[in-house]
Amino acid sequence: MIRQGPHASNPAPHPSSGGAHGAVRDWVDALVTVLAVLAAMAVVAALGLWAAGAADLPGGAFPRVVAAVVVIAAGGSVGVSGRAGGLAGTDAELTVMPLSVTLTGALVAGWSFLRPLRHHAVTRTGELLARVGRTAVLWLAALAALTALARHTFTIVPPDSPIDIIGGLLDATPTVGFQADLGPTLAFGLLWLLGVLAMALLVSRRAPLPARLLRYQAPVRPAAFAMLFLLLAYVVIGLVVGLIVAATRGHAAQTFAVILLGLPNVVWLALGLGIGASWEGRVEGPFGLPMPHVLDAALRGSENTTLDVAALAEHDGRAWLLIPVAAVLLLAAAFVMAVRSPAGTRLWQYAVHLGVAFALTMLVVVPLTRVVARLGLSILGIVEIKDLGGQVALHPNLWTAVGLALLWGLVIGPLGGLLAARVHRRGEIPPAPGAPVRSKENERPGQL
Repeated sequence: MIRQGPHASNPAPHPSSGGAHGAVRDWVDALVTVLAVLAAMAVVAALGLWAAGAADLPGGAFPRVVAAVVVIAAGGSVGVSGRAGGLAGTDAELTVMPLSVTLTGALVAGWSFLRPLRHHAVTRTGELLARVGRTAVLWLAALAALTALARHTFTIVPPDSPIDIIGGLLDATPTVGFQADLGPTLAFGLLWLLGVLAMALLVSRRAPLPARLLRYQAPVRPAAFAMLFLLLAYVVIGLVVGLIVAATRGHAAQTFAVILLGLPNVVWLALGLGIGASWEGRVEGPFGLPMPHVLDAALRGSENTTLDVAALAEHDGRAWLLIPVAAVLLLAAAFVMAVRSPAGTRLWQYAVHLGVAFALTMLVVVPLTRVVARLGLSILGIVEIKDLGGQVALHPNLWTAVGLALLWGLVIGPLGGLLAARVHRRGEIPPAPGAPVRSKENERPGQL
C-alpha cells in the first residue's frame, strides 16, 4: 500500500475529464439544464395563463399560448397580425415581456448550469466555452420546436353578436392571430441564454473562472450579487403584498395572474419610480394589461401621461413610500456588497462599485418594463369601432433612470461599507480566542 505524504493532494477531476464518458456526461448536463429551464418556464406560464382564464380559449389554443409566452419570456419574437376581409382592416401589436416567467427561467438556468461546476476552483476558457456551446445548441433546438407550436388565430368578437353577423355578410369578421418568428427568436433567445449564463458566473462566489479572470472577481462579483439581491428583494416583497391582496381583497385569480406572469414588471417599475425615474404612457379603450388599479388609473386617458411617484400619489398617497423603500433596500444591497467584498476595500471603491453596478442593472431592467399593446378595427379604413379597440403603452425614460441609479449608488455605496465595518469579511484574520487586544491606551512607551 502506498500512503500519501502530508503535503500530497488529490485534486478533484476536471469537469470534462473521462474521455467519451465525460463527453456524454457533459451533453447530459446541458440537456438537463435546457429541459429544466423549459419545464420551469412552461409551468409558471401555464399557471399564470390559467389564472387569467386562458384555459377556456377555443380551438385547443391554450398550449400554443403557453408556448408563445415562453418564447417571449426567453427573448423571442411573436408577431401579432389581424385580418378583417377586404372592407375592413385590423391593426394589432403586442410588446410585453412576462418577467415572472423570464426570472424563473433565468434562476433555473443559472443554478442548473453551475451545479456540475460547484466542486472546481478554476476552469479553462476553452472548456467553459464548450459547456456554454453545448447548452446553447440544445437551447436553440428547443426554441425552434417552441416556435413551431406558438401560432394560432382567434376571432375577436363573440358569436351571434351584430358585429359578427355584419362581418359575416361583408366578409369582414375580424380575427387576430399570433405567430412566433423563427429567426429573431433564435437570435434573441441565444443572447438571452448567454446573458443569463454570464450573470450566473458573475453573481456566484464559488463558480469557477478561467485563471486570467480571477483578478476581476473581487470587485465585480460582490456588486453583481448585491444587484441580484436587490432585484429579488423587490420580487419577494411584491409576492408577499400580492398574496395579502389576494387573501383580503378578492379577485384572487387576477392577482395570481399578475404574480405568475408580471410580478417583476410591477415591482421593478416600483424600484425605478422609487429612485425618481419616470415613464411615459397611457391606457385607452375597454381593455388593459393586468396591472395594479393605481397604475391603470394614473395612465387612463387619450393623451400620454408622465408616470412618476407624484402622478401615482395623486391616486394613492401611499406611493410616496416607494422612495424610502428604495433607499432601505439599496442600503441593504450596499451592505451585502461590502460584506462580500475583500477586506481593505475603501469607501470610494464601494461608491464606484455600487454606482456602476446599479446603473448597469437599470440599463438592463428598465427596458424590460416597456409595454405596447394595441388593437384596432376599422371599416373601409375610415370608421373605427371603438368597442373593439384600444391600446396600452408604457415607455421608460431610460437614460434618466440610469443616471439616477448611478447617483444613488455613489451615495449609498459608502454607507453600506460603513455599516459593514465591524463585520468579519474575507481576507481578515480574526484574533485567536483569548488573545489580548492591544490598543494605543495600553501600550507603554517604547513598546513595539
